[in-house]
Amino acid sequence: MIQRIAIAGYRSIRSMFLRLEQLNVVTGANGSGKSNFYRALRLIADAADGRLVHSLACEGGFDSVLWAGPEVLTSEMVSGEMPVQGTLRRHPVSLRLGFAADPHSYCFDLGLPTPSGSMFDGDPEMKRECLWRGAAMDAPTLCADRRSATLRCRGAKGKWQDIDLPMARQSSMLAEYSDPFKAPELIVMRESLRSWRFYDSFRTDMESPARRASASTFTPVMSGDGVDLAAALQTIREIGDHQGLDRAVADAFPGSQIRIHRNDAGLQLGLRQPGMLRDLTASELSDGTLRFLLLLAALLTPRPPELMVLNEPENSLHPDLIPALGRLIKLAAENSQVIVVSHSQALVRELEADEICAPIRLEKRMGETVIQDSNLLNQYGWKWPPR
Repeated sequence: MIQRIAIAGYRSIRSMFLRLEQLNVVTGANGSGKSNFYRALRLIADAADGRLVHSLACEGGFDSVLWAGPEVLTSEMVSGEMPVQGTLRRHPVSLRLGFAADPHSYCFDLGLPTPSGSMFDGDPEMKRECLWRGAAMDAPTLCADRRSATLRCRGAKGKWQDIDLPMARQSSMLAEYSDPFKAPELIVMRESLRSWRFYDSFRTDMESPARRASASTFTPVMSGDGVDLAAALQTIREIGDHQGLDRAVADAFPGSQIRIHRNDAGLQLGLRQPGMLRDLTASELSDGTLRFLLLLAALLTPRPPELMVLNEPENSLHPDLIPALGRLIKLAAENSQVIVVSHSQALVRELEADEICAPIRLEKRMGETVIQDSNLLNQYGWKWPPR
């Protein structure tokens, strides 16, 4: 389980350290930085797939994702005695992301590239990357240490070994190097990050992939766009928590039942509702009903991930469905660590009623995203490794 998240130099987040529990709900006003927190988590996962620099490019490039404020906000700036202005920079430009977990923790530091005259000089470089055992990083717990293009890993006997493989400066060591004997921890971390799941953009319009028939394929993990919704629900029925599935549907839509039909086009989702003489197909469902069923398939997956992150899952849902959604999320948290980013106070209240839930409230101060709760503002012993 992830115990701490650390973010520095990303968009509105100048420096943030927070503690996570099994179930976490991140909330705050519009523009407080919730989406930036969500995106930062996705960037960590992208490092394992070698998509980190590509994802940054899709966000507008390295320059556009960096913290845009001054390196230090002085007390005079905060009080208004002095205008917010740049100061003499004491540290290099960087975007740093990391987390502490059991059994392994990980962080990286992206910086400005070395000028080379290339058309790709805008791509950031991996300046430092570390993987260690346990939550606290120190010399004995460090397993893999990458500085720019060089990598060293600690062998089975505890001795450092230099890896004779130049690292691509724009890629993570997780994506660049794989050796089950010299660096098994890198493989473990890579697979752990690849298991993280993010759901934030289910389409429910009439052209939504979720409204079409699914391929008749065993689907323990639904895709991010929901194109295999019917197959995912049928997989839950056959090898997953089919009773929990039926209860969740009845909880949200009393008296209704999910039915999956197979035809020449594949698997077709149907919803039988009280008083109806036939099942409603996915193409006939309302946006809110379809979205709830998509969340249902994601949260009741027969193959729970280590971490599941939901970004504003309440979108397009009727207020009457929020309590059922909250109960569904808490059920998923029994098997996965869950982070919910939401501005729905009804959903926040439903989740916070559970003692395993950790509330994280964000706000903007002088353009910077900070955590409201004073007990969450310290670093919890986190130290960024120097370059």
